[in-house]
Amino acid sequence: MNAFNVETIRKDFPVLARTVNGKPLVYLDNAATTQKPQSVIDTITDYYSRYNANIHRGIHTLAEEATEAYEAVRSQTARFIHAPSERTIVFTRNATESINLFAWAWGRSRLRAGDEILLTEMEHHANLIPWQMLARATGAVLRFVPVTDDGRIELPRVEALLSPRVKLVAITMMSNVFGTLTPARAVVELAHKQGAIVLLDAAQAAAHMAIDVQALGCDALVFSAHKMLGPTGVGALYARQDLLEQMDPFLGGGEMILDVQLTSATWNEVPWKFEAGTPNIGGVIGFGAALSYLEKVGMDAIQAHEHKLTAYALEQFTHVPEATIHGPTQMIDRGGVVAFNLEGLHPHDLGTLLDGEGVAIRAGHHCAKPLMRRLGVPATARASFSLYNTMDEVDRLMEAIRGAQAFFKRQPVKR
Repeated sequence: MNAFNVETIRKDFPVLARTVNGKPLVYLDNAATTQKPQSVIDTITDYYSRYNANIHRGIHTLAEEATEAYEAVRSQTARFIHAPSERTIVFTRNATESINLFAWAWGRSRLRAGDEILLTEMEHHANLIPWQMLARATGAVLRFVPVTDDGRIELPRVEALLSPRVKLVAITMMSNVFGTLTPARAVVELAHKQGAIVLLDAAQAAAHMAIDVQALGCDALVFSAHKMLGPTGVGALYARQDLLEQMDPFLGGGEMILDVQLTSATWNEVPWKFEAGTPNIGGVIGFGAALSYLEKVGMDAIQAHEHKLTAYALEQFTHVPEATIHGPTQMIDRGGVVAFNLEGLHPHDLGTLLDGEGVAIRAGHHCAKPLMRRLGVPATARASFSLYNTMDEVDRLMEAIRGAQAFFKRQPVKR
């Protein structure tokens, strides 16, 4: 697409034409999952309609076509994040599995009692629980970079916690609660000076900005297809090839072997030694169509559009005195996520009332319970944007919020 045209883009997403509770759908839950363009839906249908077959094993035409399409997406994924080789891309079910794979395959054989893993206070459970499990298994210790009251991490605090004891730093590139864009490149540089490796959780970032793993200098990076206009059940782990070569397999079974005896086996080459069993072939092929769509629109154009939407939403919230906005106050530090609380109105009640107006948001702890405790709230409401959202939809959100406030003010007080 030569110029960013949101109305043209919206026509590519069939679900956006539907109504909910008699109102046109306003979908603002993109941090949870994005909607899918028709090209992705058609690509998956085409696979199952024309050349459904298992990959890597067959010599017949359908198997060869499926294998070629699947492996082409591996190469496409490497190009999308500017990885040095397709051999550095491992397909998984989601970003969560990618983190678990790395924690098990890299961490269990390398960490010892007293070694440290450095995280932040705003990590998604997917970038927290695997490291808790690894720490229990190895005796390693978890350390946490505190977040500021406006949801940022400060590099002096990172540097103060880094020492030769820190073997791994795992940090989000974009908070799913605050929308914070973390200084990932600077964190990588600080960590490497102390000899630590760095895993970046790009689950929230990958659909919203250009990513270059070589420029970032990270040792590993994870993301999920379903947050990138692709299908569910597909994720990816990027890791330096030398690390992948050193790591043991995460799962055992078919495809991840070169040879098998009754009591022993030898592993396949990377990345296939980490892809045991039949993968989500149709999903991976559909993910390729999603990457093509993102590339056609342009990641810089997507980020600029979402920046305008988020800035407009934050400005509109200044007219709601009962609202508390969580996250950075400066747009330079923020992506397309706005988490908020309304005085006297529980997020779950708000989410239900907004759904009645056709507005879909997320309400809850967003898989970040420690962060909710840090904020002193049980939950927040969250609106999150994607390339197909519009200023008019932000207006619909604000109108629905005012309607919800008015509804609760009219309710009689229970005695």
